[in-house]
Amino acid sequence: MRILLVEDEPDLGAAIQRVLRREKYIVDWVQDGTEAWNCLDQNWIQYTIAIFDWMLPNLSGIELCQRLRQQNSALPVLMLTAKDQIEDRVTGLDAGADDYLVKPFGMAELLARLRALHRRSPQIQPQQLHVNHLVLDYGKHTVSYQLDTHQHPISLTAKEFQVLEYFMQRPGQVITSEQLINQLWEIGTEPTSNAVAAQIRLLRRKLAEVGYNNPIETVHGMGYRFNDADAPK
Repeated sequence: MRILLVEDEPDLGAAIQRVLRREKYIVDWVQDGTEAWNCLDQNWIQYTIAIFDWMLPNLSGIELCQRLRQQNSALPVLMLTAKDQIEDRVTGLDAGADDYLVKPFGMAELLARLRALHRRSPQIQPQQLHVNHLVLDYGKHTVSYQLDTHQHPISLTAKEFQVLEYFMQRPGQVITSEQLINQLWEIGTEPTSNAVAAQIRLLRRKLAEVGYNNPIETVHGMGYRFNDADAPK
């Protein structure tokens, strides 16, 4: 799950990014409206949710919302602002925001509103992802392996969770290292294909520890594929 965070207050932006990363989100944080639009205008980046501050340099959060909706984008948007008058809320919602959070706010409320946006947008993000014997729960940020009546939790790092989620969303498809880097590493980072291979290796090891052997196969010269055969080997 990838979030575009647009917040020009450095302390608040850093705090939000830290909390979201802990919840296993991939977070691209920018502090300028024009830079935010450049991110949104990149077809190869797929965001799950956007969080816009209202008051931003160059392009405001309101203008970002309006541009998105003019392009018929259904990307869920949470608007952050110190403006707390009814007419301000109406302006934000009419511009295309899906929800509105007044500063100051608690991080628990921010996370709850993000979960609510997920629930209201099932076409973008289901609450659970089931592929064969694996269950990925977005609300609890957990992965488990189910066999017969037994459920085995799998302890994953944030990046391992993100990589597995990406594969589970695309069973049977060949995924290149470049795709994984573009979608699962934040803007400004410069991972190598070796970093991707290392994550795949660690993920395979953890899945094997619960009895799910080699669900991610290497397709030589092309990339990786998540096997959607029903029975683990």
